[in-house]
Amino acid sequence: MQPLYQLTAVDVRRAEEAGTSRATTITKITLPGLTFAGADHTPGGGVMAVKFAQPRLDAIEPKFEVKGLDLDVFRGLGKPDKWIFAGAYREKRPGGGGTVGARAIIQGAISVWEPDESDPAAFQGCNHTITEVTHYELVLDGVELFYIDFFENVLRVNGVDMFADDRKALGI
Repeated sequence: MQPLYQLTAVDVRRAEEAGTSRATTITKITLPGLTFAGADHTPGGGVMAVKFAQPRLDAIEPKFEVKGLDLDVFRGLGKPDKWIFAGAYREKRPGGGGTVGARAIIQGAISVWEPDESDPAAFQGCNHTITEVTHYELVLDGVELFYIDFFENVLRVNGVDMFADDRKALGI
């Protein structure tokens, strides 16, 4: 039976700088979904069109929201940096299954800062979107689920390099 993981805590921080945790101000993270690029083909003599999956991804945009103003974000707004999106997941099963960590390491630029409508009776939320993502990897409990790097030309899913044959064919 598949384990059931419940997200219990999140954080976003700069990957290469201590003291940048947002664990007490962050309210949510949005890990981007992976959408494989496709090539449409509509054969003139065929019975249906097909969108063939490609071993490459569409652009991805992770997001996070904090309460209050996050002044640290303004240090590098619009400039690429390396970020860690962290999560704590509890495995829910009879007898318990323990808590495991998830880490998404993302290289990109916070290029959207959008404050919520607010009033003095509630904390103002500020939403942040990371674009220009060139590196994205996700590890759950020490197991790599996927690894994508634009400059390395690597796309691994569950440990399988989906672009290895293409790099070999290109001679790189």
